[in-house]
Amino acid sequence: MKYFVFILLFCFSTFASAQKQTVNWLSFEELEQALSTEPKKVMIHFYADWCVFCKKMEKVVYTKPNIEAELATNYYAVKFNVESTDTIQFGGKKFLNLNVGKKRVAYHQIAELLAGQDEQELTLPAVVFLDKAFTIEKRVFRYIAPKELLALLQD
Repeated sequence: MKYFVFILLFCFSTFASAQKQTVNWLSFEELEQALSTEPKKVMIHFYADWCVFCKKMEKVVYTKPNIEAELATNYYAVKFNVESTDTIQFGGKKFLNLNVGKKRVAYHQIAELLAGQDEQELTLPAVVFLDKAFTIEKRVFRYIAPKELLALLQD
Protein backbone atom coordinates (compact mmCIF):
# COMPACT_ATOMS: atom_id res chain seq x y z
CA MET A 1 0.00 0.00 0.00
CA LYS A 2 2.86 2.38 0.85
CA TYR A 3 4.34 1.90 -2.63
CA PHE A 4 0.98 2.56 -4.27
CA VAL A 5 0.66 5.92 -2.48
CA PHE A 6 4.24 6.82 -3.44
CA ILE A 7 3.61 5.98 -7.12
CA LEU A 8 0.35 7.92 -7.10
CA LEU A 9 2.05 11.00 -5.61
CA PHE A 10 4.93 10.73 -8.08
CA CYS A 11 2.54 10.53 -11.05
CA PHE A 12 0.52 13.49 -9.80
CA SER A 13 3.60 15.66 -9.23
CA THR A 14 4.96 14.75 -12.67
CA PHE A 15 1.62 15.66 -14.27
CA ALA A 16 1.40 18.93 -12.32
CA SER A 17 4.91 19.99 -13.28
CA ALA A 18 4.19 19.16 -16.93
CA GLN A 19 1.19 21.50 -16.80
CA LYS A 20 3.21 24.40 -15.38
CA GLN A 21 3.55 27.35 -17.73
CA THR A 22 6.82 29.17 -18.07
CA VAL A 23 7.51 32.58 -19.51
CA ASN A 24 8.43 32.35 -23.19
CA TRP A 25 11.06 35.10 -23.35
CA LEU A 26 11.40 36.51 -26.86
CA SER A 27 14.15 38.47 -28.57
CA PHE A 28 13.22 41.75 -30.26
CA GLU A 29 13.39 40.02 -33.64
CA GLU A 30 11.00 37.29 -32.45
CA LEU A 31 8.76 39.96 -30.95
CA GLU A 32 8.49 41.80 -34.24
CA GLN A 33 7.43 38.60 -36.01
CA ALA A 34 4.92 37.73 -33.27
CA LEU A 35 3.39 41.22 -33.29
CA SER A 36 2.90 41.05 -37.06
CA THR A 37 1.08 37.73 -36.68
CA GLU A 38 -0.98 38.42 -33.55
CA PRO A 39 -0.89 41.79 -31.76
CA LYS A 40 -0.67 41.50 -27.96
CA LYS A 41 0.50 43.62 -25.10
CA VAL A 42 4.25 43.54 -24.46
CA MET A 43 6.29 43.49 -21.27
CA ILE A 44 10.03 44.11 -21.56
CA HIS A 45 12.38 43.29 -18.69
CA PHE A 46 15.64 45.23 -19.04
CA TYR A 47 18.44 43.81 -16.92
CA ALA A 48 22.22 43.60 -16.49
CA ASP A 49 24.24 40.65 -15.29
CA TRP A 50 25.51 42.64 -12.28
CA CYS A 51 22.01 43.77 -11.17
CA VAL A 52 21.01 41.91 -7.98
CA PHE A 53 17.37 43.00 -8.10
CA CYS A 54 17.12 41.99 -11.77
CA LYS A 55 18.22 38.48 -10.84
CA LYS A 56 15.82 38.45 -7.90
CA MET A 57 12.92 39.32 -10.21
CA GLU A 58 13.92 36.50 -12.55
CA LYS A 59 14.10 33.96 -9.71
CA VAL A 60 11.32 35.13 -7.40
CA VAL A 61 8.80 37.07 -9.47
CA TYR A 62 8.73 35.68 -13.00
CA THR A 63 8.54 32.11 -11.69
CA LYS A 64 5.24 32.61 -9.85
CA PRO A 65 2.56 30.48 -11.55
CA ASN A 66 -0.01 33.29 -11.69
CA ILE A 67 2.51 35.67 -13.29
CA GLU A 68 3.69 33.00 -15.73
CA ALA A 69 0.07 32.33 -16.70
CA GLU A 70 -0.76 36.02 -17.17
CA LEU A 71 2.32 36.61 -19.32
CA ALA A 72 1.74 33.44 -21.36
CA THR A 73 -1.89 34.30 -22.02
CA ASN A 74 -1.99 38.05 -22.53
CA TYR A 75 1.55 39.28 -23.25
CA TYR A 76 4.68 38.86 -25.26
CA ALA A 77 7.58 38.97 -22.85
CA VAL A 78 11.04 40.22 -23.81
CA LYS A 79 14.13 40.00 -21.63
CA PHE A 80 17.04 42.18 -22.77
CA ASN A 81 20.52 42.74 -21.34
CA VAL A 82 21.06 46.51 -21.46
CA GLU A 83 24.81 46.00 -21.97
CA SER A 84 24.37 43.79 -25.02
CA THR A 85 26.63 44.55 -27.97
CA ASP A 86 24.26 42.84 -30.44
CA THR A 87 22.81 44.73 -33.36
CA ILE A 88 19.02 44.67 -33.07
CA GLN A 89 16.81 44.99 -36.16
CA PHE A 90 13.33 46.14 -35.15
CA GLY A 91 10.63 48.16 -36.87
CA GLY A 92 12.79 48.66 -39.95
CA LYS A 93 15.54 50.28 -37.87
CA LYS A 94 18.92 49.15 -36.60
CA PHE A 95 19.81 49.60 -32.92
CA LEU A 96 23.38 49.36 -31.59
CA ASN A 97 25.28 49.79 -28.38
CA LEU A 98 27.11 53.02 -29.20
CA ASN A 99 28.42 53.40 -25.65
CA VAL A 100 30.88 50.50 -25.65
CA GLY A 101 34.29 51.89 -24.74
CA LYS A 102 32.88 55.38 -24.16
CA LYS A 103 31.13 54.90 -20.81
CA ARG A 104 31.77 52.71 -17.81
CA VAL A 105 28.24 51.32 -18.10
CA ALA A 106 27.52 50.92 -21.81
CA TYR A 107 23.76 50.85 -22.30
CA HIS A 108 22.30 49.72 -25.62
CA GLN A 109 20.32 52.18 -27.79
CA ILE A 110 17.11 50.17 -27.59
CA ALA A 111 17.26 50.14 -23.79
CA GLU A 112 17.86 53.89 -23.67
CA LEU A 113 15.00 54.48 -26.12
CA LEU A 114 12.40 52.39 -24.32
CA ALA A 115 13.56 52.61 -20.69
CA GLY A 116 15.46 55.88 -20.66
CA GLN A 117 14.39 58.74 -18.45
CA ASP A 118 14.77 62.44 -19.19
CA GLU A 119 17.91 63.90 -17.65
CA GLN A 120 18.60 60.68 -15.67
CA GLU A 121 20.78 57.63 -16.06
CA LEU A 122 18.89 54.42 -16.81
CA THR A 123 18.21 52.49 -13.59
CA LEU A 124 17.67 48.77 -13.25
CA PRO A 125 15.67 46.71 -13.15
CA ALA A 126 13.50 48.49 -15.69
CA VAL A 127 10.21 46.98 -16.79
CA VAL A 128 8.32 48.54 -19.68
CA PHE A 129 4.68 47.78 -20.49
CA LEU A 130 3.42 48.45 -24.01
CA ASP A 131 -0.04 48.17 -25.54
CA LYS A 132 -0.92 46.20 -28.69
CA ALA A 133 0.18 49.15 -30.86
CA PHE A 134 3.63 49.08 -29.18
CA THR A 135 2.98 52.36 -27.36
CA ILE A 136 4.50 52.69 -23.89
CA GLU A 137 1.81 52.53 -21.21
CA LYS A 138 3.96 52.34 -18.07
CA ARG A 139 7.60 52.06 -17.01
CA VAL A 140 8.82 50.90 -13.61
CA PHE A 141 12.46 51.38 -12.54
CA ARG A 142 12.84 49.15 -9.48
CA TYR A 143 12.21 45.68 -8.15
CA ILE A 144 8.53 44.79 -8.50
CA ALA A 145 7.09 42.35 -5.97
CA PRO A 146 4.94 39.51 -7.36
CA LYS A 147 1.56 40.90 -6.19
CA GLU A 148 2.35 44.34 -7.61
CA LEU A 149 3.52 42.93 -10.94
CA LEU A 150 0.39 40.81 -11.24
CA ALA A 151 -1.75 43.92 -10.62
CA LEU A 152 0.21 45.85 -13.26
CA LEU A 153 -0.22 43.03 -15.76
CA GLN A 154 -3.94 42.79 -15.10
CA ASP A 155 -4.49 46.57 -15.22
